[in-house]
Amino acid sequence: MATTIKHILKRGLATSPADKVWKVYLSGEIHSDWRQVISDGIRSKNLPVSLSSPNTSHEDSDDCGAIILGMEEKRTNWDKLGASMNNIRTKTLIQDADVVVVRFGEKYRQWNAAFDAGYAAALNKAIITLHPPTLSHMLKEVNASASVVCEDAEQVVDTLAYVIRGELPQKPRDGDSFVPIADRLGAGNPNP
Repeated sequence: MATTIKHILKRGLATSPADKVWKVYLSGEIHSDWRQVISDGIRSKNLPVSLSSPNTSHEDSDDCGAIILGMEEKRTNWDKLGASMNNIRTKTLIQDADVVVVRFGEKYRQWNAAFDAGYAAALNKAIITLHPPTLSHMLKEVNASASVVCEDAEQVVDTLAYVIRGELPQKPRDGDSFVPIADRLGAGNPNP
């Protein structure tokens, strides 16, 4: 572990411009507290991040078109009204985002999240996917477009802290079993 601390302490600090506020769009699953975990982590690390997301009220998202424009007789029209309104928000916020985090949960199929990931990829946005390891195979194409694949919301926060400020967590994810690359494979570079 002493090698790890020494290795980490000699790293330079890479920071983004002081006045930049990173815009991060949180797409995907709405049935757990992952957005709150990320928000709390960003706040605790005092990261210059502005978060946005789709409307996370399932009922409001489904009914917004009918509430605002009036009810329709057919379900397909009802869904189209809401989807079209939600699409305005989604497209605008993804286009404006620096980073798009896309969460896939195990309980529900998140077709919207997959669409958002594809849209973000088409716009060449930085993508972070967030899902349990059990979904890795099913999401291999989505993950191939992502810059980072995380298993939990804390990893997303740590990734943002590193990208924005060059800050690494106090302890490596693998704990005491972590070995720096130069120690594992040899320096390989005269100036590691």
